[in-house]
Amino acid sequence: MIRDCVIENGALVAANPTKKYYSSQAKHYFYVWPRDAAFTCMAANLAGISDIQENFFDWIRDRAEDIDADGHVRKTTGLLYEKYYVNGLQALHRYQPDQGGALLFAMADHFKKHPENKNRYLDLIKDLADGTCKSWAGDHFNAITNDLWEERHTFPDLRDNFSYTLAACAGGLCAIHEFLPEGRYIEVAGQMKNLVIASAEETGYFYRSFGILDDRNIDASMLGLIWPFQIVSADSEAAKNTVRRIIDEIVIRDGLHRYAHDQYDGWMVRGFHRNKGAGYWPLLNFWLAIVLNKMGRREEALKYYNKVMNAIKDDCLIPEQIFENDIQKAVSPLCWSHVMFIFATRELGLLEF
Repeated sequence: MIRDCVIENGALVAANPTKKYYSSQAKHYFYVWPRDAAFTCMAANLAGISDIQENFFDWIRDRAEDIDADGHVRKTTGLLYEKYYVNGLQALHRYQPDQGGALLFAMADHFKKHPENKNRYLDLIKDLADGTCKSWAGDHFNAITNDLWEERHTFPDLRDNFSYTLAACAGGLCAIHEFLPEGRYIEVAGQMKNLVIASAEETGYFYRSFGILDDRNIDASMLGLIWPFQIVSADSEAAKNTVRRIIDEIVIRDGLHRYAHDQYDGWMVRGFHRNKGAGYWPLLNFWLAIVLNKMGRREEALKYYNKVMNAIKDDCLIPEQIFENDIQKAVSPLCWSHVMFIFATRELGLLEF
């Protein structure tokens, strides 16, 4: 499935709707989300696929708009936006800092196995890391940012931050510091990490966003603070409280949703979005299984893992969402869902890579 999402020019798309198995009633995801691609690169490393990562790094460096331009004339801002067409043009110009953080994290992961090639990408690493740092104003971003679900924003005048975004950026900056040491990267990462940790002091759990105005709703992306970005340890009280709230508030019949009352379903008919209510997300079930296993709760982890495995056993295609009806049609298969299957299967020791 990963290879089906690899485009000849190095792009990694979220899903390939040109394949026969792709539903004609689902929204097409023939775009590059750097976040999805970053997780894909890491899972590919784990699975022994080593020939797609650097082609994708080349694609980001040479094609992604606002990273480079035709003719390799540098015009970088070092910022990554919501999504890109496969030729590198921006599909939407909304700044998502977590994408740059995730890509730095993935590059560091790749170069642990292939340190001999890191010098080819020092310019890209520097662009992404410097861009993140330049957009950071000490306790908030100096630009409007978009969350990973592409539905909410932070604003500089509200000095607010998405918890997941700061975790991804801090994780990426810390990880890449090993390959391009720079005090500023560690300084900014520390500021971001400390803000996230402090946000939980009053509530005892991590929530969606905080600032002058807080959004204390629970969100499944809080799992990212524990894994892979390791802003907090799995055995911390705040991590345990966060996972408890996730299970209590947004798990429905063992299926994890993004957040309460999610409406997005990716279902389209003749160009119209149906939006009749979201299903549970397999990739989130796998994510929860990973975190629970790291907490020593293996039996619970297997319950959420097997919820998905039992649902897909007939065709082995893992969609974006699974619904409790035969009417709604999900984006399927979704590369990120298969990627998280790889991570969870390895974490649970069910398959050795």
